[in-house]
Amino acid sequence: MLAIAAFLILTIHFVLVAMLCVFGAHRLLLTWLALRQRWSHGRHPDALRMPADWPSVTVQLPVYNEKFVIERLIDAVAALDYPWSRLQIQVLDDSSDETGALAEARIQHYRALGLNIERCRRGDRSGYKAGALAAAFAQAEGDLIAIFDADFVPNPDFLKATLPSFADPAIGMVQARWAHLNQPYSTLTEVQAILLDAHFAIDQSARAATGRYFNFNGTAGVWRRQAIVDAGGWQTDTITEDLDLSYRAQLAGWRFAYIDSHGCPSELPVEMNAFKSQQHRWAKGAIQVMRKLLPSIWRAPISLRNRIEATLHLSGNLAYLLMLVDSAVFLVPSILVRRELGWLPTPMLDLSLFVLATLSHLLFFMAGQWLLHGWRGARLLPLPALLAAAIGLGLNNGQAVIEGLRSRRAGDFVRTPKLGHHAIVRSAQPQYLARYRARGNSPAQLELLLAGLYAAYAVWAASQQLWLLAPFLILFAAGFLFIGGLSLREVQRAASGLTDTRLA
Repeated sequence: MLAIAAFLILTIHFVLVAMLCVFGAHRLLLTWLALRQRWSHGRHPDALRMPADWPSVTVQLPVYNEKFVIERLIDAVAALDYPWSRLQIQVLDDSSDETGALAEARIQHYRALGLNIERCRRGDRSGYKAGALAAAFAQAEGDLIAIFDADFVPNPDFLKATLPSFADPAIGMVQARWAHLNQPYSTLTEVQAILLDAHFAIDQSARAATGRYFNFNGTAGVWRRQAIVDAGGWQTDTITEDLDLSYRAQLAGWRFAYIDSHGCPSELPVEMNAFKSQQHRWAKGAIQVMRKLLPSIWRAPISLRNRIEATLHLSGNLAYLLMLVDSAVFLVPSILVRRELGWLPTPMLDLSLFVLATLSHLLFFMAGQWLLHGWRGARLLPLPALLAAAIGLGLNNGQAVIEGLRSRRAGDFVRTPKLGHHAIVRSAQPQYLARYRARGNSPAQLELLLAGLYAAYAVWAASQQLWLLAPFLILFAAGFLFIGGLSLREVQRAASGLTDTRLA
């Protein structure tokens, strides 16, 4: 029995680490593709010809209880440098608070000036954001449809920067890069900015440049109306309707474009629990889309490369669960088993595999900063905090993966609070702000317990003179301490009526 248990421990450990290495190698491949693209072509504004006749555009603003930012959003969209005769704005308002009154006042102001803007209300909030988009689609007049979430503030030239891509009749969607209004606010916002910079500068850029499938990010993008129709429209059976529609549209034959030179400013969540809630939704939704569409992807008449790329893309969040299970349950027992069997050199194999599975992500984030900002403008000091946060999200996102695999329904869409930049956060009354705070999906106490477990593992590794393994275990302990500690502090500060959420 002991021999069987030892065999199972070693087999599971190395299978899990091998799978993590696949995801790490995939990230290195995308990094290489993005760097090669830069070295080959350089970075320059997207040189696209302007259309002779500007197409009709509908701008859709899906909002729910966004009283801190709704006026800013409507003002920014009304300021778009585009002929009003070719522009329609739909405010898709499912709100149950003062947002509706604030939106209506701004809508009436701009209607009096001659702008075609309307507020679209539904009888209920069924289908959440996807339901709102689907309901408004029938009233949308534009051949192209731009979408902005409430935390975005598009620059006046957004449409004129993105629409020339549609001169190619095969393009069904154009995604713009996200920029950040409040990146310097705290360590947490710095971490998120680096994470998102790498996503756009490497993930989106490399996939777009090499013809791989990539996705609309739910906002700061423009769709061709016919692409939405051909894909089957907005559907409500996942909580990442953007990712779902993206893959269905590409399977229907449409191509996507990514605009790197134009960054659309947006507000980053300033609270850890809001960040965790957002990450949980994205991870769960991606797994739901994986379950829904992978069979269609593998049956589709597309290249093997695109099938593999789509599989790795949609299943990427599995890495959180794999990392958590292996490091917390199987790593130390596997070392003990191998020591008992006399396989003394094998911890070096662990180290090599963990380097590929974890440090590949460090290179990914560093390359993202260089590609967007150059070495002088790159913000590298928060990278240790980013690595710690990526590890510390293991419980939160691992739970999301399990929910995505088990659930037969989309589940509730938990909005990310938008607070109108950090001045609002400091000045809002506690009782006013409380309704807009998010709750983390993973218990902070359990994250802190995991931090203690990894700290104990690190002490044990040091006592066994496993000097190369101990730093990785310390990083894991720091990651769960960072995520769990800030989550718990926010709960305690909210209970005491404090509103300053600065994290650094």
